[in-house]
Amino acid sequence: MPVSGHPHPPTPALQVVGVDDEGRPVASFRLAHGADPVAVLLEQGWVARQVCGVDTVSDPDHTLTLRYAVRPASEADGPQARPAVPTDQGLVREPGEQVHPYQRAAAYGLVTSARGILLTQLSESTNAAGRWTLPGGGIDPGESPLEALHREVWEESGQSVEEPAVLDIHTQHWVGRAPSGRLEDFHAVRIIFTAHCPAPTDPVVHDVGGSTAAVRWVRREEVSGYRLTRSFAPHLQAWLDL
Repeated sequence: MPVSGHPHPPTPALQVVGVDDEGRPVASFRLAHGADPVAVLLEQGWVARQVCGVDTVSDPDHTLTLRYAVRPASEADGPQARPAVPTDQGLVREPGEQVHPYQRAAAYGLVTSARGILLTQLSESTNAAGRWTLPGGGIDPGESPLEALHREVWEESGQSVEEPAVLDIHTQHWVGRAPSGRLEDFHAVRIIFTAHCPAPTDPVVHDVGGSTAAVRWVRREEVSGYRLTRSFAPHLQAWLDL
């Protein structure tokens, strides 16, 4: 969640499009707060096979279009019941306290080089201090996901990357407190890219005082020894095995 206690900046609108084997759009919808694009596609009769692109449209909402290659769903595919929205453990809600919905689109990089995988450690200004994650963060107003990827990787590590490609889109929905104390119904939409760093250097955090406390190159065989965030722990090894 954001570090700042100030109101959140405007976030991009998110449109989901499913395309068939011939590249024809067969499903299209605005991603509602808290919704998972794969689950909604399934409800509409389509199974998402893979993410095939992310487009930015310069309209008043700065819409991001998340594209999935899909196939028709069968009876064996579902649909499945939507899970209950989890709440942070130990959360105490004050009487009459308002819960603020916040949908945040962000870009992250699975950055590789001859020195390993780039991991960043979250600072005390976050709710997961000490855990390790991928470099990345929120997409600024008017910024494309690729622009956000390059900016965040540089701010958090001082590295430059090449050959970015969309790897996956991961969503997460929960109710909890931002570091500012604000109670939020938080919907994270994370666009994950692969990227290569052709000239790795000793990484350095340029965004001092932000959400990143440390950064390092980690050998692939040592990644499992790091305490990862709940956002990426279930997925990182599968991504590395692709």
